[in-house]
Amino acid sequence: MADDGAILIGKSDKPENLLLKLANRHGLVTGATGTGKTVTLQVMAEGFARNGVPVFAADIKGDLSGIVAPGDSKPAFVNRAKELGLDYQPDQFTTVFWDVFGEQGHPVRATISEMGPLLLARLLDLNDTAEGVLNIAFRIADEQKLLLLDLKDLRAILTFVADNAAELKTKYGNVSATTVGTIQRALLVLENQKGDLFFGEPALEIDDLMKTDRDGRGIVNILAADKLMNNPRLYATFLLWLLSELFEQLPEVGDLDKPKLVFFFDEAHLLFNDAPKALLTAVEQVVRLIRSKGVGVYFVTQNPLDIPDTVLAQLGNRVQHALRAFTPRDQKAVRAAATTFRQNPKINTEAVITQLAVGEALVSMLEGKGSPEIVERALIAPPMAQVGPCTPQQRQQAIQQSPERGKYETMIDRDSAYEELAKRRDLNPDSTTVEASATGVGGGILDTIGGWLGGGAPQQRPKTGPGSRGGPLPQSMAEKIITSAARSAATSIGRQVGTAILRGILGSMSGKR
Repeated sequence: MADDGAILIGKSDKPENLLLKLANRHGLVTGATGTGKTVTLQVMAEGFARNGVPVFAADIKGDLSGIVAPGDSKPAFVNRAKELGLDYQPDQFTTVFWDVFGEQGHPVRATISEMGPLLLARLLDLNDTAEGVLNIAFRIADEQKLLLLDLKDLRAILTFVADNAAELKTKYGNVSATTVGTIQRALLVLENQKGDLFFGEPALEIDDLMKTDRDGRGIVNILAADKLMNNPRLYATFLLWLLSELFEQLPEVGDLDKPKLVFFFDEAHLLFNDAPKALLTAVEQVVRLIRSKGVGVYFVTQNPLDIPDTVLAQLGNRVQHALRAFTPRDQKAVRAAATTFRQNPKINTEAVITQLAVGEALVSMLEGKGSPEIVERALIAPPMAQVGPCTPQQRQQAIQQSPERGKYETMIDRDSAYEELAKRRDLNPDSTTVEASATGVGGGILDTIGGWLGGGAPQQRPKTGPGSRGGPLPQSMAEKIITSAARSAATSIGRQVGTAILRGILGSMSGKR
């Protein structure tokens, strides 16, 4: 399935290969429901893992979880392998399961400060006024050196801002109790949807997604997203945050023989639906620049029109499954999909898109010099691992054998903004004085990109010593948990202090003051 630095995707008149050295040029898998997108995604994931490339993929329906178990030699797959000149050899892959809710995998968490006001405002579906107040709350937290780790910290700082509205008015503008109440209600809705489980510590360490097993194969990280999809905004916001964290933390490596990580973004349209211009600009910048960090991003969605043109233009490796053309919008999507390929004079691309059978696709990968190949109609190769969901027993066994077992299961609740503000009230219940500003260095990638777009210099994350993201990882599990908390503290302070100017730039891009 993979020879000479390539992954076999399928076969037309010739093998259709995805070159590993060009896999960081990103890709797109599209097609109507039931046409085989998930199988194609699994073929790619298996190919990357087999070549020592770690994979992160969201599992919307649970179908991708079968990659943890060996294939069962179904006649359809055996016959397909013969058509492609292959021997069907059942295989399985080391898999780590993750779950924001901690039910079907290791818990995944981020801190409030890591998420930042831009992504939080979108997650909470706030209007411009409420987003402005949220930015003020983050600014105050920066200046007061208050750690924002979980939702109770965010509630506490919002209450602090409301209580000090009169003092803040001349410096930051009006803050009404009504607007603060609007944000608090949005937080309550998020809590009722169990979104609060995502915010806290220990926060996810990106290095844990970029490991290989003892055989040198890339570990496949599967995010259980079936329940997460009940809150599409949380799903899209989480994956964008993860992509941003990868960009921020990984060093520049240029073009490698193979990627350091491949990131599959299923149901990609959720990322772009109703997204503000500033966020779309940030996504475009991250996708364009993250390839130099050795990360390949592959969007999976039904319709190529779901992806903005500025992002679509950066996706070099493409697999197009069948599209339906029942409505005018469907017909427009078919034409748009056909025109994005390098045309093959032997086939009518627009007509073929509506005629493809399940397991067939139009394929155009980047060739040796980085230019797209002529589009070909191809049979997609069969996966060698199990197709369809794994059993609960198989999932539980994988969790028990996971290298991350015990690291994230227990939530840490340490002193942060909530506790600090409570202490201040206890010491001086009549005090409403806002302390003087502090200066520091900036943080998250969305803020950094805002600085680039606004003409400022990118801000650098502070060095925080052993146990931080920039330092060596401790060896024992106890040390990992303790230093994870220390790292989060340093990271939170570094991100909160001094990011207000860059956040203002992002706000100005979307017309906010």
